Amino acid sequence: MEHVKLVLLLLFVFFWLLIANVGVGATISLLSPKGINFEVAALMAVKKEMRDERRVMDGWDINSVDPCTWNMVACSAEGLVVSLEMESMGLSGMLSPSIGNLSHLRTMLLRNNQLFGSIPVEIGKLAELQTIDLSGNQFAGNIPSSLGFLSHLDYLRLSRNKLSGQIPSAIANLSSLSFLDLSFNNLSGPTPKILAKDYSITGNSFLCNSTSVQICTDVSKPWNDAGSSPKGGGQHRWVLSLIITISCMFIVSVALLVFWVRWCKSHMPFISYVQQDCEFELGHLKRFAFRELQVATNNFSPRNIIGRGGYGVVYKGCLLNKTVVAVKRLKDPNYTGEVQFQTEVEMIGLALHRNLLRLYGFCMTPGERLLVYPYMPNGSVADRLRETGREKPSLDWNRRMCIAHGTARGLLYLHEQCNPKIIHRDVKAANILLDENFEAVVGDFGLAKLLERRESHVTTAVRGTVGHIAPEYLSTGQSSDKTDVFGFGILLLELITGQKALDAGNGQVQKGMILDWVRTLREDKRLEVLVDRDLKRCFDAVELEKAVKLAMQCTSSNPILRPKMSEVLKVLEVLVGHWNGRITRWNRNYSFRGKGL
Repeated sequence: MEHVKLVLLLLFVFFWLLIANVGVGATISLLSPKGINFEVAALMAVKKEMRDERRVMDGWDINSVDPCTWNMVACSAEGLVVSLEMESMGLSGMLSPSIGNLSHLRTMLLRNNQLFGSIPVEIGKLAELQTIDLSGNQFAGNIPSSLGFLSHLDYLRLSRNKLSGQIPSAIANLSSLSFLDLSFNNLSGPTPKILAKDYSITGNSFLCNSTSVQICTDVSKPWNDAGSSPKGGGQHRWVLSLIITISCMFIVSVALLVFWVRWCKSHMPFISYVQQDCEFELGHLKRFAFRELQVATNNFSPRNIIGRGGYGVVYKGCLLNKTVVAVKRLKDPNYTGEVQFQTEVEMIGLALHRNLLRLYGFCMTPGERLLVYPYMPNGSVADRLRETGREKPSLDWNRRMCIAHGTARGLLYLHEQCNPKIIHRDVKAANILLDENFEAVVGDFGLAKLLERRESHVTTAVRGTVGHIAPEYLSTGQSSDKTDVFGFGILLLELITGQKALDAGNGQVQKGMILDWVRTLREDKRLEVLVDRDLKRCFDAVELEKAVKLAMQCTSSNPILRPKMSEVLKVLEVLVGHWNGRITRWNRNYSFRGKGL
């Protein structure tokens, strides 16, 4: 009997030890039987499959129990890996399926590397994933339909790879997806209805726009597939003959239609190109009919003009759906071709960020090129600093620093997150718009490159505004991201002084170049003199000194000595953080929300 009790006691102890072990295993479920963190093991497997020439993953150690300290890895407050930010790191090789073991991952950024092979289907297991960017690599094969299981996925960019096959309907039907970019791959087959608000599928020559799957598959299917079975071969041949007959009739009909349209053009000169203009969607961009924009702007009435610049005239307009827009009518539209213009426009349209003016759509006719943007109700920074003809709240010091901060974020996105990078070339107060919340929105980006396409084969024409142009750009015609840094420095001085770049001074100093004026006052330690009188001395002297110092660094005559926009942003984050009570960590890759785009 005692033996039985002893056995029962041992079984009881064993049972509770087993439960305790399971409980401990649940609380530290990230540990494997060997004591290795599962997330560490997954990340090391990812590292093993990649070639790291820049040695950016040297700090990844299999013996580490905390991957949160590793380069390019971010964790939640609970210590779980939630983000991989490995973009533009020169990585090559394959993406390991073990990435599917990072079960708490929310952000996966691997753009602009040289990764190849297939996209792991295991990514579809990452239920918390919200952002995926694998663009600018060499991934091949089909897009995994398992991505359609990611119910929280908000942003998916797979552009500029070598992906083939059809667009999975599971991805197209994702209701959570707000942005989808599959452009410039080798995708084929029918294009499903895509629920994402913003999407781009351009650059896939074999995609079929037909809603009929049968038509698309018949076009792409090899002929010898139709009669592989001897049984029913006659029926298949009959169907094949019918398809060929219908196809021939269709081709003949199209040829006759083209002939008729050309005949009409040559014999009916009164038919306006306005009537021939069509309307369709280009990804998330809309191609407007010229007549629609004529009506919206009261036939481009001078009363609707809200701005003029080196790129053209801007009109305020109201579309038929009551949406208020800004229509930029580009000057001298002597372009080389519609396809080239359309490609450049779409590249501008792919730049989506809360501090960049989002392109709604465009219009092309034989004699016109127009761009359509959302209307910014609070005008531009130049309006707010210098206009006196209408009632408006003045910009206080804190708001001005926030505007500089937002502008820097937008420019940083253009320089480091766009592929290819976009150089603005005309950063100035008039091109920084203010949305309904007075947040900075950078406008007119991409237009310098767009317009130089049609001028000549030489692409060194200087574009910009005198007083804002960097000296090396003015002398050589060659621009870089440091060109924009110079323009930003002038903008920062405009925000501080309220003066124009070429009309600086307040009566105590002779008016002239803003740089000379500020430099003189800084050397004399009289910075308070240059501050905009509208601020009524409501500013922090230490912040003023830091802001002026930053502006001077940005406007150095030697571009090598100018900081990068990422360095500029760090300084401004401190200035903004002083009054904001905190320094908001900004996701520089995908900070786009609603109307702010």
